[in-house]
Amino acid sequence: MAVAEAAPAKKGSSLVVQGAVVLVLTLAALGGGWFVGNRLGAESQNAGGSAAAHHAAPAAADHGDAKSGTPAETPSNPLLVPLAPMTTNLAAPDTVWVQMELALLLDAPQPPEIIESIHQDLFAYLRTVKLHQIEGASGYRHLKGDLEERARIRSDGHVKQVLIRVLIFE
Repeated sequence: MAVAEAAPAKKGSSLVVQGAVVLVLTLAALGGGWFVGNRLGAESQNAGGSAAAHHAAPAAADHGDAKSGTPAETPSNPLLVPLAPMTTNLAAPDTVWVQMELALLLDAPQPPEIIESIHQDLFAYLRTVKLHQIEGASGYRHLKGDLEERARIRSDGHVKQVLIRVLIFE
């Protein structure tokens, strides 16, 4: 006796419902992306306009006196102060030498004694650094963060950023 069994009906959502869910999620992602893009674009235009006006003049004055070849004594932007180059060996291995040129971004002009004190403190710190501490991108970021922290402490918060212009290892 042959008993014919009916195939059980498939359970699950239909293709139409799945398509509708995908469409709704896609539209939500597009709307969210459009909103965030417009929001960030407006903020960057506001910040970019004031930054472009603030940094337009210093480009010509940073090169110093073209006839004598000496740097300008009073740059047009006193808030960016270049430090003298530093060349020293690292703490470990002591056969590795580093040359670094930095500039300080200040919120207000500072006396030369403070700038020299910052330079000497950063130089002393550089002599304590070990090569494995500054390897890779994260090591570079940690080095930059440590330099900025030391400069802020030495200047009572007047240093806003330390710019690394040259970093050479031998």
